[in-house]
Amino acid sequence: MPHVSVTGAGDQATVDSAGLQRLLGQPEAAWLVERIRGRLERGEPVDGTVTLVGATPAQRRAAARLLGHSVGRGTSLSVPLPEVTSALRRAGAAPSLQSAVEALTGPVRDLAAERAVEIQRFDDVLARARSSPLAALSWYHEWLEEITRDGTVTRLIRQGYGGLVARAAAVLEHVPGGPEPAGIMLSDLASAATGEAAALTPGQLSTLVLRALALREGVPAPAGREAERALWTTAGIVTDDLVSQVLVLNVRAGGEPLGRWLTEAAAAGEPFRVTLRQLIAMPVLPWALDLFVCSSPAVLRAAADQFGPASPPLVCTEGEPSVACARLLHAAVASGTTIRWHGDFSWAGLRAAATAIRRLRAEPWLMGATDYQAGLASGAGEPLTGQPEPSPWDDRLADLMRTCGRAIPEDRMLRQLLARLDAASS
Repeated sequence: MPHVSVTGAGDQATVDSAGLQRLLGQPEAAWLVERIRGRLERGEPVDGTVTLVGATPAQRRAAARLLGHSVGRGTSLSVPLPEVTSALRRAGAAPSLQSAVEALTGPVRDLAAERAVEIQRFDDVLARARSSPLAALSWYHEWLEEITRDGTVTRLIRQGYGGLVARAAAVLEHVPGGPEPAGIMLSDLASAATGEAAALTPGQLSTLVLRALALREGVPAPAGREAERALWTTAGIVTDDLVSQVLVLNVRAGGEPLGRWLTEAAAAGEPFRVTLRQLIAMPVLPWALDLFVCSSPAVLRAAADQFGPASPPLVCTEGEPSVACARLLHAAVASGTTIRWHGDFSWAGLRAAATAIRRLRAEPWLMGATDYQAGLASGAGEPLTGQPEPSPWDDRLADLMRTCGRAIPEDRMLRQLLARLDAASS
């Protein structure tokens, strides 16, 4: 009769495999083995009774064969575990419940010990992240709380990727944090923080970092590659220095050769597109006293058509400002230029304007509650969607937009914008 040695309950125990299989190894007894295993893994005593509600006739016969007596006819099947131990010993099948369970289903886990190890790993992971110089910042604290609360940290630890939390913290420490975006390349950021240029390609690490940056910038966590690229841009990080561009009209500037190119385009009254790569390699110093900002290319095109070289200097953000756009505007501010900001009457437009006021000391133009009402009166509105934003330069504006529920795209106010540019050029 085959026997195997199984270490159970701290002792070397001999198990009769064939006898154990006959008594507890049949499918009809699997529920009993599972209940015993559960108690052992949880560190609970195995000296009580286990009950199966709705037992089948086959399960009832298996229990009777194991215990050596009838187990009744009710809908519930109760099995005293001490009787199971006695039956196994009497048959020479196994000296204990633990040795029997391990022979049938493998080593019994110590869930309490595993949990203690997991808790220690959890504490270690968070301790490294909490020691970051960023720990005093509210958005960083909120990020740690969020990924702890929703189970992200636990999941990463269980998958063997707990170290990603500390790597994400290291990346965040290298992200530009001042009012002026530095225009750091994504690959350079990854190399500086992790030593791997490709570390921030889409994956678990970049997702962690982007969740934190969304909290820092006060925007929803990105869903999709386009939203991820937009968030990197908002944070001053460039995924491609050729793709990051800014469209301008009549922005004269010093600096060779890019400043000369800008000035020549302004003399011709023609729009000119500048890449971030050019702005980094050939820094310029804009000369304008007032530089007007719009968000729609239709406005810049109309200004070029109507005013040509006489148009006031105009920069178009083409929606969310690119890092190239931010770099050019910061260069203008550094030379004493006043930025005059306009955008869509939408929640995103309000957020962009508030950011420009905070970072560039920009002054809104045609961006007040009165201007919004004038746009509505002309029938320019469309449904307003998204998360409401404040308008700190004119509290009435956000309140009106929330009440009316209408957005006004910038190109629907083209007549008013051109009239203001005409007045400025005069």
